[in-house]
Amino acid sequence: MQYTVTRTDSPDRRGTTVTNSHDYAIRASGLKKAFKGATVLDGVDLAVPEGTMLALLGPNGAGKTTTVRILSTLLPFDGGEATVGGYDVAREPGGVRHVLGLTGQYASVDEILTGRENLVMIGRLYHLGRARARDRADQLLHQFNLADAADRAVKTYSGGMRRRLDLAASLIAAPPIIFLDEPTTGLDPRSRQQMWDVIRDLLRGGTTILLTTQYLEEADQLADRVAVIDDGRIIADGTAAELKERVGTERVELTFASADDARAALHVVDRTDTAHLHDDATRLSLPVDAPDDVRHVLNALAAASVPVNGIGLSKPSLDDVFFTLTGTHAPHPPTPAEDGTPTGARPGTDTHPQTLSNSGAQAR
Repeated sequence: MQYTVTRTDSPDRRGTTVTNSHDYAIRASGLKKAFKGATVLDGVDLAVPEGTMLALLGPNGAGKTTTVRILSTLLPFDGGEATVGGYDVAREPGGVRHVLGLTGQYASVDEILTGRENLVMIGRLYHLGRARARDRADQLLHQFNLADAADRAVKTYSGGMRRRLDLAASLIAAPPIIFLDEPTTGLDPRSRQQMWDVIRDLLRGGTTILLTTQYLEEADQLADRVAVIDDGRIIADGTAAELKERVGTERVELTFASADDARAALHVVDRTDTAHLHDDATRLSLPVDAPDDVRHVLNALAAASVPVNGIGLSKPSLDDVFFTLTGTHAPHPPTPAEDGTPTGARPGTDTHPQTLSNSGAQAR
């Protein structure tokens, strides 16, 4: 399925072409934020060139959503500087809101209204004429494969349908920059793949995207660059390939008959900084840079009488990078009901607002 991005003019709409002299659509330097004395962001630096995607990857509580809220003008910050679309986030919030679309991890559309009514309402808030708002709504409903459900109440939509509608709403005015804050959290594999298709097409159309995610595969599949955030600091930044090179050229995975054997092997190889046990506790992986490294590991285990059931070699993954940098594994996407099954109430509670207001217009 192809999704076409069409720009829509609106009164006083500045910044449809990013004017940053260094061709960065998003820049942040030394961002700091504390809540009740607890540091949440501790000097975050980001730079996203026009027309590219940066995936901000990190565990829960690392500072991903706080960073997005600051850059989208929803939250004041305590220190540092930031620009979005050439506009200073602190001094020109109205400009930022005109060039930005924001979609969060929980759909924020009105579930009592129909899909069409939601999009028309948002178009009117963007000062589109009634006919233009209806035309734009119809266009987006078709592009996001929601035309058949256009006149159904959103409360009857599945989670994936709601999320697609929410993203469509953020594109009513075709902003050049989009923030996607964990947009596929809780989606089933089919809905997640549909969202990925939408995101890829936005990139092909030249949209700049800041994506926050906990899911390594998502960052690996979609992003031009990946920034890993932990405890409010960017601890690594580069392409997925560059980050993988940091944990060795290859990984050896050893399989054991029991968790006790795997733990004993971890002690024998003595690489607790880069070796880790998998979730099943019977597999151990560690980096190797040469074939001799594998032989040395196996010889050491044999000398310690630790039996190995299986062995395999693989290229390092972003999971290996994530573990090496943070000491924890990234979560794996859940697999709820297949798309098409109404979900009722949306999962969780959306504790942060998804609407940016500026002189009657809303950038969502």
